[in-house]
Amino acid sequence: MSMALVGDVGGTNARFALWQSGELAAVEVFACADFASPEAAISAYLERQHVTISQLCLACAGPVQDGQVRLTNNHWHVAADSLRDTLKLQRAELINDFTAMALGMTRVTEDELLSVAEGQALAGQMRLVMGPGTGLGVAGLLPLPDGRWQVISGEGGHVNLPATSEREARVLAYLQSQQDYVNAETILSGGGLLRLYQACCAIDQRDCLLDSPAQVTAAALAGDDYADAVLEMWCCWLGRVMGNAAVTLGSRGGVYIAGGVVPRFAERFLVSGFHQAFCGKGSMSDYLTQMPIALVQAEWPGLLGAGVWLDQLS
Repeated sequence: MSMALVGDVGGTNARFALWQSGELAAVEVFACADFASPEAAISAYLERQHVTISQLCLACAGPVQDGQVRLTNNHWHVAADSLRDTLKLQRAELINDFTAMALGMTRVTEDELLSVAEGQALAGQMRLVMGPGTGLGVAGLLPLPDGRWQVISGEGGHVNLPATSEREARVLAYLQSQQDYVNAETILSGGGLLRLYQACCAIDQRDCLLDSPAQVTAAALAGDDYADAVLEMWCCWLGRVMGNAAVTLGSRGGVYIAGGVVPRFAERFLVSGFHQAFCGKGSMSDYLTQMPIALVQAEWPGLLGAGVWLDQLS
């Protein structure tokens, strides 16, 4: 395959890299606010690298419809036709950022994965990828007989948040009093950790002394018992929701925890009740204990996935 550009475009930053022979090179991060359009940002990147490209794939934080994406919290309008014509390319592909994240799992190396639970991955079976980040991404990843991969995409982060204890029910009731619908990513996201802390403080009639997710995490890791209990509840809720998805998809090929949230407290996560909550499905518990679970610590999985998308088209 000739030289290609891959990108991971979010609301604030755009990450670009060169892709050739299944490898990333020259990763750079650009502030979207500094450029009037994605074409301008890509042109600046290519000028810095002194290269020309024949094709590109951008993973974008938003739904792709008719070859276009309008990004949330970003003035860019990304359109495949415009990219192809302006940059004089043979091919311009736009995919959802979590589709790219899922495909990136096919290129991460063992040293970029932290084992959360041992198990036996079955060849040819569905894999589950979930990523607590700005929201909660959920996808299935299915190996195909010809060696390619099929992403089973959806909006799994918007399922109902399940409560299985009196404490969780009280928190859920409080959240429901504040908003019409409480989905999983209400809690299982970066901002969700703060919402969970605030909900716990409200039902316990405590003052909220912390005012950011980073502060809740830092307090928990520093030994604050109350913040640690909130973080533990967050981990267990993630396990329960991931277990639901794993049962639904039949993810005997393995489970990946992606996204930027969990790596911030990886050691604490490993000793949390996450895995017990993941497997706590009654008669299906043994089925779930057989699934290996890994925490993804790769730096650029979205860029890798965009490259895999291009490779599969060639």
